[in-house]
Amino acid sequence: MTPPNILMIMTDQQRRDTLGIYGCDWIPTPHFDRLGEAGAVFEHCTVDNPICTPSRASIFTGKPVPGHAVQRVHDNLPPDEVLFTKRLRQEAGYRTALFGKLHVSSRVQEEHQRHPHDGFDIYEWCLEPSVSIQSPFNGYAAWLRETAPDFLAALRSNGRKELHHPEALHMSKWAADRTISFVQSMKEEEQPFFCLMSLFDPHDPYEDYPLAFRNCIDAAKIPDPVVSRTTQPECVRREQQGSYLGRFADFSPEEIRKIRLGYAASIAFLDVQVGRVLTALDDAGLAQDTLVIFLSDHGDQLGDHGLFIKGVALYEPTTGVPLMLRWPGHLTAGTRCTALAQGRDVAATCLAAAGLDTRSCLESEDLVAMALRNAAWRSSAICAYRNSGVNDSGSFWNPPMHATMARDQRFKLTFYASGGLNQRELFDLETDPQETVNLSGNPVHAEVELKLLGDIASFLQNEAMMAAPRATSSIPNAAQRLQNRIK
Repeated sequence: MTPPNILMIMTDQQRRDTLGIYGCDWIPTPHFDRLGEAGAVFEHCTVDNPICTPSRASIFTGKPVPGHAVQRVHDNLPPDEVLFTKRLRQEAGYRTALFGKLHVSSRVQEEHQRHPHDGFDIYEWCLEPSVSIQSPFNGYAAWLRETAPDFLAALRSNGRKELHHPEALHMSKWAADRTISFVQSMKEEEQPFFCLMSLFDPHDPYEDYPLAFRNCIDAAKIPDPVVSRTTQPECVRREQQGSYLGRFADFSPEEIRKIRLGYAASIAFLDVQVGRVLTALDDAGLAQDTLVIFLSDHGDQLGDHGLFIKGVALYEPTTGVPLMLRWPGHLTAGTRCTALAQGRDVAATCLAAAGLDTRSCLESEDLVAMALRNAAWRSSAICAYRNSGVNDSGSFWNPPMHATMARDQRFKLTFYASGGLNQRELFDLETDPQETVNLSGNPVHAEVELKLLGDIASFLQNEAMMAAPRATSSIPNAAQRLQNRIK
């Protein structure tokens, strides 16, 4: 069988409930919705970590957080790790291209050096519009340097405070344009391709969207933030007080609605760019032979539960992301998969589609097979936060905060640990999808809580076994070894 082309579209910080295909009625996403209607929509995709770098390291290696050792936003992917894109190129003959964000290592490292096993033939990297502009890998900045030097100067001068980027110069349109050009260049080729269109939006600061797209959002329909009805763990309260976006209590309802409006407008703009790319795939006659994968690396609280952005609090707006696959002839249009998918499953999916073995990522599952049988091999999905994000001072939390979440089809347990204090939250996602009432300790749910706690304990045990030793070793040579046997 001829391996398919693979087009992977990835957004940054997009929660699952922002697409019409998932029930959203206040953000127009017709192109995303048509993509989902033409293939498989995964109802329960959980990220491996709620922060960019660890989550993306899992997606591209196919490993849970302990497997690749990237725990925090500024960690670097070890040089011996191999992205699945390299295997596609070397073992299956794919031509590979990146347009946009990778972020499997810290931004400080990625702006100066590529990972030795990233596997991309074309590497037009850009973390976000106004960051690392001088990087030799920054394809977006290089394009602006040639076509719009005044706007590039404005980005350099104003950074994230440069608002409402012009549509024609927007990073998302640039990434779509470059993806379209790449697809068109491959239409006569017999060589299969893997193309990653990786976008920065709808990531904060929420106001880089082209101004015209504000009119796409009906402000009257913007939902109010979810409010928890039970006392939240100490870790969550620390995040509320020390979020790098600002202390939640300092924001007015109007300011939170403005954040939500900007977030939604960015998604409406992204939808148009995705539609352009999918149309180009059709026009090139490649849609039938292309596996399209869409997902995000994590979500955004947007004020829900008294929280912004992402962090230690493992509520669904952060951990639950959209995931859709379209592969004509292999996946039935209109499939709704309720199996427990995870971000790291993308690796095995791409390798399996290319006809390669998946032994390099044994904890990654083929999403195509998962959708066909509507079942996963895992009994629960795990998300692990390991002091992964930063606080309002730009530093890692001290004392460190850890959180481990396990969820099945209905219930979700999160175990929080910091400074010797351990606390739990248990939610029934069927009767309380907004996670407002903590059921931990309720005798009625003791059995399911114990089961999920066991899944967390197993994950922690495996994590401890995989951890590198902190101490150095001085191993005795043959002459220095002691004779210990007494019989």
